[in-house]
Amino acid sequence: MWPEVGHLALIMAAWVALAQAVLPLWGSLSARRAAWQALARPLAVLQLALIVLAFGALWHAFYGHDFSVKYVAQHSNTLLPTPYRLSAIWAGHEGSLLLWALMLALWSMAVATFSKRLPQSLVAQVLGVMGSVSVGFLAFILALSNPFARQFPAPAEGRDLTPLLQDPGLVIHPPMLYMGYVGMSVAFAFAMAALLSGRLDAAWARWARPWTLAAWGFLTLGIALGSWWAYDELGWGGWWFWDPVENASLMPWLVATALIHSLMVTDKRGQFKAWTVLLAIGAFSLSLLGTFLVRSGVLTSVHAFASDPDRGVFILLFLAVVVGVSLSLFAWRAPQWANASQPAAGSRESFLLLNSVLLVVAMAAVLLGTLYPLIIDALNLGKLSVGPPYFDRVFVPLMVPLLLAMVPGTVVPWHVARWAAVRSVVVPGASALLLASAWATWGGAPMAEGATTSGSWLTVMGGTLGGWIALSGAWQIAQRLRQPGAPGRAWWGMHAAHWGVAVLVLGITGVKSFQVERDVRLGLGDSVTVAGVRYQLISVDNHLGPNYLALRAQLKMFEGAPGDEREVGTLQPEKRRYVSSAMPTTEAAIDRNLWRDRYVSLGEPLAGEPPQWRFRVAHKPLVSWIWLGAMFMGLGGALAAWDRRYRQGAVQRTANGVTLGRASVAGQVQRP
Repeated sequence: MWPEVGHLALIMAAWVALAQAVLPLWGSLSARRAAWQALARPLAVLQLALIVLAFGALWHAFYGHDFSVKYVAQHSNTLLPTPYRLSAIWAGHEGSLLLWALMLALWSMAVATFSKRLPQSLVAQVLGVMGSVSVGFLAFILALSNPFARQFPAPAEGRDLTPLLQDPGLVIHPPMLYMGYVGMSVAFAFAMAALLSGRLDAAWARWARPWTLAAWGFLTLGIALGSWWAYDELGWGGWWFWDPVENASLMPWLVATALIHSLMVTDKRGQFKAWTVLLAIGAFSLSLLGTFLVRSGVLTSVHAFASDPDRGVFILLFLAVVVGVSLSLFAWRAPQWANASQPAAGSRESFLLLNSVLLVVAMAAVLLGTLYPLIIDALNLGKLSVGPPYFDRVFVPLMVPLLLAMVPGTVVPWHVARWAAVRSVVVPGASALLLASAWATWGGAPMAEGATTSGSWLTVMGGTLGGWIALSGAWQIAQRLRQPGAPGRAWWGMHAAHWGVAVLVLGITGVKSFQVERDVRLGLGDSVTVAGVRYQLISVDNHLGPNYLALRAQLKMFEGAPGDEREVGTLQPEKRRYVSSAMPTTEAAIDRNLWRDRYVSLGEPLAGEPPQWRFRVAHKPLVSWIWLGAMFMGLGGALAAWDRRYRQGAVQRTANGVTLGRASVAGQVQRP
């Protein structure tokens, strides 16, 4: 009866979410009843407990091979290894929505737990808005996406999990990505609370910043894990494909990054209030749009879930309600927050504004490339595909001025333009240019047939930008450590995140400029040399896995001049065919270190004698820096979110404004 218990728990959770959405909001906006406002926290806790019970019931069904549950039978079987059987809960549409609801309840619980120093009316409004979002998702699950639906008679065996999903990435990537996706609801809820109350000040921005930083960090790591998973699993050797579903997660990340910088200005200077609220609405709305794109069936992608038009219509209507209500409130309140003064040209505010505008423009470019083919198709104007060439030509040029603005945006002071401060980044910039020129000239010396031509101006540009950000950050840290007093975690988090951007840019530049990739035919004993390494095919044998049959090749790697070679390792790429579905997949073999990856994937056998097989052999300099940079960025978000300034004393209202503990927000706004 566990599935019935889980279904009942979801029904009860929906009613609790409805109470959380109505009573605290009504108490804070209409009757001003403290008792109704106080219900927000216990209702959030109760909702989480009920959703955890439902999630546990579904987990029990997967663990116990209960194929009478239709969702279990569609995504599992008795041969599936236990880690994939348990993580298969979120491998399909119904379970992934339940994971979304669980993450939303966890974020609500976090707000209820860590916001005890905030005004009770504000907490009631924030949790009320989050309860409203939860009502929408739980209603969607119960009406159209019930993961506990039964089927009788129960089949003796399930269909198995999609082979592409049988990877360690399935265990951690979706929860991490959803924590970021759903975490944007907290910033959205704070924005809606400000719109409902009509009070948007520096204190609001300070309260919203740690939640936005935490969600942004999770989303950053989730996107990076998805990239790493595709790189490992798909066997194509790339790390980003501009797939529509990849774009669906990139768009809210871009707007959330803009939101973080705009919140900083609102916190420090009291400016950009309306712009900040609009970005908070946009980040969450794009998260909902990504949910619609993945589940509506309008996209063709290896990442998309099985689709149902009714489900797509429901999500689209929900998105329309969220966007319509929030923008209507914004249009009502925004005029009173219009800034009377503009940021001084060359001040930190101006650079942060430029940063956020460029990020939003980049998001719009990605949105256009993702939706334009759908619009053309809907208007019966033909079929059109938008691929990497469009995004490379439109998105990449927008990133160059963005990266150029990063360094002065961390050096120049607030409120005033002091160009003398910019001189402190000239030395790191000149050093980065010299190092990048040397890298482009000698770092890409052709090591094998097919190597990329060295000395590219793109290599110089990418190396200069990445090196400038990294060296400037090191320069600023060295100068700051000479001053009295320890910098806060937010300051360290900013530099860690910017270092992550630098490492990411250098990794992209290295792999784009100097990778060597060859498609070859090899028979037993044949060799191919790529980037100074000789790969020799030793054997191709059958291998029996837990739920698949594999053709496994063994290639030995040798370095050194002929006659003086030494063996440096073995790679074993596979071509798998799963027993239940007979679907083939490619499992690349990768020899990794910090400076390069050696990447080999096995293709199909070729007709003829002696037998030969197709292989893709690649040498990828600095490709691991892409994910290392994302890790630094996530660490930076975590450090900044945990800054002690966000956990100051109880809020007090005085005649002069809002006071947080001992620090006056009004005073902080005027601080240069």
